[in-house]
This record gives sequence, structure tokens and C-alpha cells, in this order.
Amino acid sequence: MVKDLREIYENYELYLNKEICIQGWIRNHRKQKEFGFIDFNDGTYFKSIQLFYDNKLEDFDSISKLHIGSAISAYGVLVQSPNKNQDFEIKISKIKLEGDCPLDYPIQPKRHTREFLREVAYLRPRTNLFNAIFKIRSIASYAIHKYFQDRGYVYVQTPLITANDGEGAGEMFKITTFDLDNIPRDEDGKIEYNKDFFGRKVGLTVTGQLEGETFAHAYKKIYTFGPTFRAENSNTKTHAAEFWMIEPEICFCDLNGLMDIEEDMLKYIVSYVIENARCELEFLDNFVEKGLIDKLNTLINSKFAKVTHKEAIDILKSSNEKFEFTPEYGCDIAREHEKYLTEKHFKKPVFITDWPKDIKAFYMKMNDDNETVAAVDLLVPSSGELMGGSQREENYEKLIGRMNELNMKIEDFDWYLNLRKFGGCTHSGFGMGFERLLIYLTGVDNIRDVIPYPRTPKSCEF
Repeated sequence: MVKDLREIYENYELYLNKEICIQGWIRNHRKQKEFGFIDFNDGTYFKSIQLFYDNKLEDFDSISKLHIGSAISAYGVLVQSPNKNQDFEIKISKIKLEGDCPLDYPIQPKRHTREFLREVAYLRPRTNLFNAIFKIRSIASYAIHKYFQDRGYVYVQTPLITANDGEGAGEMFKITTFDLDNIPRDEDGKIEYNKDFFGRKVGLTVTGQLEGETFAHAYKKIYTFGPTFRAENSNTKTHAAEFWMIEPEICFCDLNGLMDIEEDMLKYIVSYVIENARCELEFLDNFVEKGLIDKLNTLINSKFAKVTHKEAIDILKSSNEKFEFTPEYGCDIAREHEKYLTEKHFKKPVFITDWPKDIKAFYMKMNDDNETVAAVDLLVPSSGELMGGSQREENYEKLIGRMNELNMKIEDFDWYLNLRKFGGCTHSGFGMGFERLLIYLTGVDNIRDVIPYPRTPKSCEF
């Protein structure tokens, strides 16, 4: 009977002393004169299993020549192991070579640098590190869907190709079918976008929020979960040109209600990953970030702090801490400031609310002081900003006024503005970068290592 490693590890008593077949890949092969050991993994479970064979087998010589990386079907009996570091192993009766592997196979049983493994990204899930990371990515993805589905949210697939820049930052990748060596222009030299595929200027989406709001006004609460794109020429550890976003939108919900949802959702996801990725987290705790599991449990058991932007700046200014960038009212909060607030002052996650309007997006609800907006960022220890959200401006005239202040083309957003006329209501939403969450969950500090094929400036391999 063919069995997966997951089945064997979870119910090994059922298969003990029974003949089984497993199919997968050789991770390591230690050969001796009269016997040998194969470290075997099939991808269904983080831990490998040891295969033992000896020279009593007819095909001992051919088995002893099997290469690391080869795909095999192995037949044998699951037995108790004499090795105190493992409970069981398989005593081999036969191995069928399914796919050979050359001696220069890049993933050898030794420590490889993460930089090298990015060069062979198509092979890196076969290493312990990336096997753990991408399994956690899968589990966390499921947890996100489960959280929202169990609570009655509708999953909306917002468009990847769009004509609106939802963030207003002008960092969109442009899309065209024009021959770039012969772009049609009018007599003033301007590009004739009306001749392009969509008849207008379009690009890859930077957010699904605006379209998400339209569906929230039909279903009350929705969420999106998909790829977004930013043409931001930034080579930091936390920026990529393509990344995934989770963006819920909830009607009849103000900023305080939104923060409750953010906290509840994050704790749920972290708890789910702890429960369902124990082996992977233990490995990462040992080899990537000491204390990772304690950090995650601390988050689950803490009550998140809440301060306004002004109060946060007050704390930073009175801290006597030497910052590279001086904290200022009306300005954004730097990474070093986030670190101080979460790790030294509050020592837990913190919501920062009521941000200066000039550094936030046009759609955020203006506060009564006309200087700040009902926006919130969630900062977590070791990772900084994890979520950003706001109560949306539901007043038609105020939203028009804000867009005019920013010299936005009102006609491009007629459909969005109409939400305020056609049964509009108090509503809020937030965005969470999936890779930012994975950095927090795994302790791996580079976004290039938590997404299968990273897209960054001057890099689009595979």
C-alpha cells in the first residue's frame, strides 16, 4: 500500500511492522560497505524518514549507487528504530528508481546561503528552510480564508488590470499592446491611448480596495486576497514589485470596530499556524529566530495598545532615545520608531490612530479637527507595520473637496463617488501585506524568501 509521510507520522502505530510503499525524493544517502541509510522525504510532512537497507538485498549494489535528489518508490516494513533520535524507520526490501539525478545537483546535504538559493528558486522548496516557509505560507493562506468565510464575509476577486490608481502614489506598472518602437502619438506628441487595447491608459492594480468597497455596499462585508503590484524602485528587505494583499471592507463599521476585527483576525491566523505548523515552527525557532514560538504566543495573549499619532510622537520625543530620524508631528513614523514603540515602550502590538491627513490617502475620513484622518496602522514587535486601514469618507461633498485638494481627476472616480449617493453608509477597511505577515510568522527577514518567485527591481527570474 502506498502511503504518504504525513499518514505515517500521524498514525504510525497502524503501520508498524507492515509492508508499505512510499514515493518521493532522496534528501541524503550515507553508504557503507554492508549497509546504507537514505534520508527520504515526499513533501507531505516536514520531517523526513530514514530508509535502511543491507547487503542481503539482491539489488544492494544498485541501491547503494542511488544519487541525492533522485525520485524513488521504496518498498519495505515500518519498524521501531534503534536510533534514540527517531521512533521508526523503514527496512527496505526493494527500491525502484523513478527519476535519476546527476552528481552536480545543486541542493546537496549542506548549508546553502539564502542568496544562492534565490538563484535556484525552483529547487529551494526541497530544502528544510524553504519547505517550512512555503508550508506556513499555505497554512496561513487557508487560515485567512477560513477566518473570513466562517464569519460570513464574501470573497471578491477584484481586477488586476485597472484604470485607477487607488493609492494615488503613481507607482503603477503600465500595460499596453503598442509596439514600443512605434507608439502612436498625436500632433502634439502625446500618446494616443484611445488606440490601445483598452482605449485608455491602464495598469496593474496597486490595491483592490476601491472595487472592494462597491461590493461591501451590496454584501455588507467582503474581503479580497490576491496579488498587487507596485512599480517602486526600492531594494529593501520588505519591498517587492509583486506581492499579495488581504483587504476586507465592512459596512456599518467605524474605526474602533475595525481595530477589533484586525486584532481578532491576526490572533486567529497566528493561533491556526501554531496549531497546524508545529514542526515547521520548531525548526524555524531553532535555526532562524530563537524565541519565535514564544513571540507568537505572546501576541495571542496580549491586548493590543492604542495611541494616536500625536501621542506616539510625544512618547518618542520624550524617550531620550537617540534616533537616526527625529520623530516629528505631521510626519510618518520611521522603522526605528516602530521598533521602539513595540519592543521597548509597549512591548506588544500597538494601534496608531488619527494620522495627519497630508500623509494619508484621499479616501480616508476627515476628523473634526480637519487636520487628521480616521486612519490606523497596526505595528507588531520585530516586524513593524503589519496592517494599515481607515474609516472611509462617506460624505460625498467632503470626499469631492479632498480630491480637489489633491488635483485628482474627479471624472475618473464617478463610480466610486456614487457609492456616497446611492445608499452610502459608515464603512471601514484595512489592508495587510501577506508577505509582511509571513516575515512575522517565520522570522525570515527578507520578503524575497517568503514568496516563491520574488519580483524586485532588475530581477524577474523564472
